[in-house]
Amino acid sequence: MESWNKFCPELQKYISKYALPVGVSAVSVGLIFFLRKFGIIYNYLHKPVADSTRHGGELVAQVLKDHNVKYVFTLVGGHISPILVACEKIGIRVIDTRHEVTAAFAADAVARMSGSVGVCAVTAGPGLTNTVTAIKNAQMAESPLLLLGGAAATLLKGRGALQDIDQMSLFKPLCKFCKSVTTVRDIIPTLRQALQIAQSNTPGPVFVELPIDVLYSYQLVKDQMGIKDSGKGLVDKVIQWYLRNHLSNLYAGAFEQRPTGPLPVDIPMASHSQVRQCKELLARAKRPVILVGSQATLPPTDINHLRQAFEAMGIPCFLGGMSRGLLGRKSNIQCRQKRRDALREADLVILAGSVCDFRLNYGRVLSRKSKIIAVNRDKNQLYKNSDMFWKPTVGVQGDVASFIVELQRELGSEYKCDSEWIKKLTSRDEEKEIANRSKAEERTDQHLNPLKVLQIVEDVMNDNTIMVADGGDFVATAAYILRPRGPLTWLDPGAFGTLGVGGGFAIGAKLCRPESDVWIIYGDGTVGYSIAEYDTYTRHKLPIISVVGNDAGWTQIERDQVPLLHSSVACKLAFTEYDKVAEGYGGKGYKLDRSNEDKIKEILQDALKQSQNGSAVLVNTYIGKTNFREGSISI
Repeated sequence: MESWNKFCPELQKYISKYALPVGVSAVSVGLIFFLRKFGIIYNYLHKPVADSTRHGGELVAQVLKDHNVKYVFTLVGGHISPILVACEKIGIRVIDTRHEVTAAFAADAVARMSGSVGVCAVTAGPGLTNTVTAIKNAQMAESPLLLLGGAAATLLKGRGALQDIDQMSLFKPLCKFCKSVTTVRDIIPTLRQALQIAQSNTPGPVFVELPIDVLYSYQLVKDQMGIKDSGKGLVDKVIQWYLRNHLSNLYAGAFEQRPTGPLPVDIPMASHSQVRQCKELLARAKRPVILVGSQATLPPTDINHLRQAFEAMGIPCFLGGMSRGLLGRKSNIQCRQKRRDALREADLVILAGSVCDFRLNYGRVLSRKSKIIAVNRDKNQLYKNSDMFWKPTVGVQGDVASFIVELQRELGSEYKCDSEWIKKLTSRDEEKEIANRSKAEERTDQHLNPLKVLQIVEDVMNDNTIMVADGGDFVATAAYILRPRGPLTWLDPGAFGTLGVGGGFAIGAKLCRPESDVWIIYGDGTVGYSIAEYDTYTRHKLPIISVVGNDAGWTQIERDQVPLLHSSVACKLAFTEYDKVAEGYGGKGYKLDRSNEDKIKEILQDALKQSQNGSAVLVNTYIGKTNFREGSISI
């Protein structure tokens, strides 16, 4: 009765639209409505494919291949097996991880580093719920990611099938596009649309749900549905008729020729008048500063063209997120220290993809006396907190990198930033570097000084190194010491502050840049999230190297909790032998502590050599407490 009540309003609307105006009987229109509702007319015109061995997974794989997808990350499940088998068959590499969240993080990393869409496929129910954190992280990091999820058969949804939950409600708040495919013929257009939306405007994750009966072959689905050639009694015959019609609708037109290539991507661009207005502001500025965010690294502008534009303008830059390393290991216009002081003194600030959220104290670090040019693809991010603590002089909703390149062209070769202003800011960096080197020589308790270890790591890393940051206190310290070598060589979670990204990010980075050394900088808390992926590294021959700062605690939290609440409850860990854990998963482990303090460099060099020879390596570094980041906050 409930189903009939749902149909009645729609049927009445259908009759009033078609029957009443032209005088056709309501009964006739009702019959047409019924036939269309159950796909009977479509089924008659589009017969199911004669080859009943073909399956929907083949269509998924073909669309991915034609969108230049090279990797699909997964943790296998019966709901999605046809996708994985079809991908392997046509040359898309399938990387299976030990946790679904790692698969999603790996897809995120591929999206960031390749400029295309990262793809992960996971099974229904808990397989999908395990990805939620990574999908939210991709949303906040503006990474174009396609999540393919299995689901219960279309006829069994809501009837208690295995792993059947309302998956769409989970992902609608997290994804730009969510759709459940209900027939095989809809797979190709749905995926093309999803991939287009993932990359358009502000990139982000998209979700396509693929019920099990649109992925498997016609004959197999028919057998599982229990369809018989004839029924016993009227009720059984009606049920069999309904099942046969449903199956026909699932596969009608399934394998007809359809375009599978990419649809055009929509990217907002700054207008010429906006660029000229910003040029005039910049030409009058004496103390300009540029804050560069992750969004500056997005396509379509080549990252090296962006770098050249920054260097040609010669304006001091503070780099954040994925833009770290954009100007190379050492640059005379990159500033790393005392950003707050620079912003207080600047007379013009360009927010090139940087957002006035907690990272800029919601805009309060910007001087009221400064002219501010804000550029962002996303309108909400562009004006975040502008109603409270800051106001943009010019707000440009458009692509960051293309704006910077056009701005530099407008300025021309005659524009030069004041050399004294640059010297003033870079001298502060030099002062801080000297202080850091001095701090690294201080003696800690019974364990190693983390600054000293990180400075040696910096010396050992090669110029082709990619760094993955996954941790709290140790990683925050590393951000002061380690210098990304070039564009797209630094991966951190982004604004969500997610822990556990290390294993997945490293997998994606190594696949995109197999010739590069990939180092994960882990805290001892965060290594617990993804150390099992050493099994993945070993099986898939991904020689990744990790350095774990092991101080037996969640130190970044403890820094606040103890002085504020006078307790270290839940902040303590043990000096676990993570090197042996990695060895158990097939990797190689090293231990650094006070006993081999004089051989840190040699041990790190040997660890790197083992990695370059094909082994995944973990260096478990026992570190002591310092006051280097005293006063830092974690809330």
